[in-house]
Amino acid sequence: MTSQEQIDALLAELWERNRPLLEERLTVLDRAVVEVNAGALNEATRIEALDITHKLAGTLGIFGSQRGTELAREMEKILGQAEVSALAHLPGLVADLRETLKSRLSP
Repeated sequence: MTSQEQIDALLAELWERNRPLLEERLTVLDRAVVEVNAGALNEATRIEALDITHKLAGTLGIFGSQRGTELAREMEKILGQAEVSALAHLPGLVADLRETLKSRLSP
């Protein structure tokens, strides 16, 4: 096995091991979307989602998901501003992130 194949195998193993945590993080983002759609993003949810998007931006890059990293960074920016007009973009970004990661989230 080549070094690259070993790295790829290790990354695949790490992804599988961390998939439940990723799902939990996406669930928090889904909760933020529900609150945004209801017109009342709870401050605790916003802060938790902000922390999660920051972590996802780095983590997804490690696993080779450039698009996922870009989406997470955009969400982080929006959640950091917490402007109502910007928050309207959050549901679409979360949906795009789920779609981007769809094939990697399936067992």
